[in-house]
Amino acid sequence: MEQRMRKLPLMPLRGIIVFPNMIIHLDVGREKSVAALNAAMVNDSEIILVTQKDSRVEEPKEEDLYSFGTLAEIKQVLKLPGGTIRVLVEGVNRVKIKEYIYNENYIEVEAELLLENEEINTEMEALMRNVLYQFEQYIKLSKKIPPDTLEVVENVNEPGRFADLITSHLTLKVEQKQEVLEAISPKERLFKVLEILSKEIQILEIERNISNRVKKQIEKTQKEYYLREQIKAIQKELGETQKEEVDEYRKKLNSLGISEEIKNKIEKEIDRLEKMAPNAAESTVLRNYLDWVLGLPWNTYTKDRLDIQNAEKILDEDHYGLTKVKERILEFLAVKQLTQNLKSPIICLVGPPGVGKTSLAKSIARSLERKFVRISLGGVRDEAEIRGHRRTYVAALPGRIIQGMKTAGSSNPVFLLDEIDKMSMDFRGDPSAALLEVLDPEQNSTFSDHYIELPFDLSKVLFITTANALHPIPRPLLDRMEVIYIEGYTEEEKLAIAKKYLLPKKMKEHGLEVNQFIVSEQALTKVIREYTREAGVRNLERVCATLCRKGAKEIVRGAEKVKITAQNLHTYLGAPKYRWGVREEKDEVGVATGLAWTETGGDILAVEVTTMPGTGKLILTGKLGEIMQESARAALSLIRSKAHQLNIDPEFYKNIDIHIHVPEGAIPKDGPSAGITIATSLLSALINKGISRNVAMTGEITLRGKVLPIGGVKEKVLAAHRAGIKTVILPKDNKKDLEDIPNNIRKKISIKFVEKIEEVWDIALVGESYENNK
Repeated sequence: MEQRMRKLPLMPLRGIIVFPNMIIHLDVGREKSVAALNAAMVNDSEIILVTQKDSRVEEPKEEDLYSFGTLAEIKQVLKLPGGTIRVLVEGVNRVKIKEYIYNENYIEVEAELLLENEEINTEMEALMRNVLYQFEQYIKLSKKIPPDTLEVVENVNEPGRFADLITSHLTLKVEQKQEVLEAISPKERLFKVLEILSKEIQILEIERNISNRVKKQIEKTQKEYYLREQIKAIQKELGETQKEEVDEYRKKLNSLGISEEIKNKIEKEIDRLEKMAPNAAESTVLRNYLDWVLGLPWNTYTKDRLDIQNAEKILDEDHYGLTKVKERILEFLAVKQLTQNLKSPIICLVGPPGVGKTSLAKSIARSLERKFVRISLGGVRDEAEIRGHRRTYVAALPGRIIQGMKTAGSSNPVFLLDEIDKMSMDFRGDPSAALLEVLDPEQNSTFSDHYIELPFDLSKVLFITTANALHPIPRPLLDRMEVIYIEGYTEEEKLAIAKKYLLPKKMKEHGLEVNQFIVSEQALTKVIREYTREAGVRNLERVCATLCRKGAKEIVRGAEKVKITAQNLHTYLGAPKYRWGVREEKDEVGVATGLAWTETGGDILAVEVTTMPGTGKLILTGKLGEIMQESARAALSLIRSKAHQLNIDPEFYKNIDIHIHVPEGAIPKDGPSAGITIATSLLSALINKGISRNVAMTGEITLRGKVLPIGGVKEKVLAAHRAGIKTVILPKDNKKDLEDIPNNIRKKISIKFVEKIEEVWDIALVGESYENNK
């Protein structure tokens, strides 16, 4: 190795090492460095570059500098604003500093040039290839070095220069690069570079593994937060933000106090909405769903007022009579006061129109201080009306039950299901079957609506249903309800209701004062008898409204006071619509008065029988139902079987035709309770004996002449009373129903209980007994 000495200016470098054959820009600012640069420019543009051990030292001495450096040639000098000089230098050769000469303005050194002279052999070639392969791996892992650098390195054949070039591209500490610079032998230098590369590759691989592990270990919440923030940023950029809406939903959800399971399901839907574009079609569906779910009273309850005396007072204030219903509500309150775990009863109020079923439910809610909600089931044919539609349908909504609960705003309202007997079914399902879950105390604590798809507790709801008749209600549904019958009102009850409730209410609605408008009790009685015929009081209320309108017109025209009496009633209401006391004017042959039950209350029914010469035909007219026709045939067979006993020609059915007719022929009639009436009319016509016009009867007949019990006793007796009937014949088995008939009615009517048809004939037939005709 050839060596020679050179005396040149020295420029210290901070954090940079210049290798031979390396071209680099250096910014020079320190005074001594500028002076050394100027001195070098004067002397062949050569300068010694040595790196400081500590870059923070401003004026380095011999001990602050490494002993190995680089002889460099100054290629270009450029003055920058601020006094800084940018210089382009090219490394020429390694040098070892032998002696420092401190001039006044700069440092001058005597340095030994270290020349390389090593031949390339097989071992060197292998070493270079190994270093090149490692460098290639380094480039792949670090990704900080451009890939085309590899091509430049591959074209270098000198081992020493090859090692220097690779080292200059590595991201190393100054100390590591200085070690390479101080390696004089190219072989030693290549081994040093190979060692450094192996360590760096190992470090890079560890870094990559750590990075991958850290990425996998990022918590889900952090990841979601990051993604959510990205979504917000994107939406903000697009002008589409629904953060406030989502935050409001979450706030509502946290205030509901519901179970974790339900809360998590709703939370998922809110998350879906947050990730969705606001103008997406599905987001509208999701918003509607969340509005419904979060608007339901999940854990909102009103406090029951369990004061029995106060409840009784309110019920009496609002309704006259209805003792059974009031007693049942007071019983419920009493038990509720003693236990908090009572399941709410399902009450079904059954009775004719206008008796106060719906208004009674409102009074129950008022007495309990509960919210009241009412839905009408009349005409409902679709199961989805009760349970709702699934969200997949266009314009889907929850069923009426959930809608009603949202309207009520509490989880324990009084819920009225009006007209439950008016439901029907079609191809869309049976709504009454959907109501089974609603009205079953064992199931309704987890009622599931198809739209909401979450279990909702209905067990605290007091369900009240109303119906005019029980037979249209399916048996499984009826089995879940406690049926309370509300019979029609008596004339006295109607009069009391009109005086206490209806007339004062209508006077207030029409702006009439008590001293301005007077309706006498006789006038009201006449209205009840001759202008209304009903079990309830709805028409009576309408007539009261009519009277108030007429009175208001007269007062506006100048009258000081309007008094309506029985005598001038017709001037306000016109001629009477009904004839009071529609019993027969005289005893007739073949005409018996029967008693019938209708949905509007009781009524009297005339059964006419006439005989005429013929061939034994039985003619039935008056739009009689199948059961009533069978009753007529049974009555005829009964009389034929007793022909000898009744002193009738046994062959009578061969020579005469019998025509049985029930007037008001346009109205359908059915039921077995006209059996004894038809049998009595038949006998009267056959033996030509009259039937008392003061006697009305009801009961089913058997072929052996037994009289079987019937229903609707109270309504039928009230109808007989309205018609002015003095005696009512009832089956003996109906004696238990006597307590339902008001005392004042029982005093005015003689009620006869019979077991056999002969007893009926003894009471009803006028004149000599048929037994005397034997």
